[in-house]
Amino acid sequence: MRYKNENQWTYVQRFGIRLPLRYGIHGIDVSHHNARIQWDKLKAAKAENVRMDFVYIKATEGATHLDRQFDRNWREAKRVGIRRGAYHFYNPRVYSDQQAAHFIKRVVMEPGDLPPVLDLEIEAGKPAEIIIKGVANWLTIVEKHYGIRPVIYTNEHFYKKFIAGNFDEYPLWLAGYSRTQIDDLSENSNVLLWQHSEKGYVDGIKGFVDFNVFLHDDETWQRVGSPE
Repeated sequence: MRYKNENQWTYVQRFGIRLPLRYGIHGIDVSHHNARIQWDKLKAAKAENVRMDFVYIKATEGATHLDRQFDRNWREAKRVGIRRGAYHFYNPRVYSDQQAAHFIKRVVMEPGDLPPVLDLEIEAGKPAEIIIKGVANWLTIVEKHYGIRPVIYTNEHFYKKFIAGNFDEYPLWLAGYSRTQIDDLSENSNVLLWQHSEKGYVDGIKGFVDFNVFLHDDETWQRVGSPE
């Protein structure tokens, strides 16, 4: 267990939450739930040497759903110069190859973009073996298409139930809103990102937004992304 404030938790009024200032690379994830984002204001937002260094944008869900803000968000993130990545919300009820094809059809990655993400946070009444098999298939298809290994986003419960022991070679993005619950897992070098709050604020977005940090150094950050 780390000392109480080893992550340098500091309340930053502009963002409305405590931030782990131990880490230097901060970002958010967005979807249509964040409505129409004012990207120039988002780009300019800064406090305590923290700015939005990256944004993950919801692209697809299941085999047919395209987030209604994706095309605009994807385009605008590039325009203002915030490093971007796209994620797919996985639905265990839907054939995984159809879900992968849907994501690939909608997301055109460019050099410098962050790796694609599979968001696993619902079971939809399916047994574990079906979920694991489907996730494996999605990851394989998407990696083959883009030439880069996808990241798995999940919470601690789903990590222990579906990911650990099955997808140990994949990079992870873990959600955990307790200041200590993620500590043991974050020592795993495969854990790239930590979603530490779902109740932050940032200029350009109305209402709450998820805040994340990159858990490694700047040199590693530069290596994370799509092939040139």
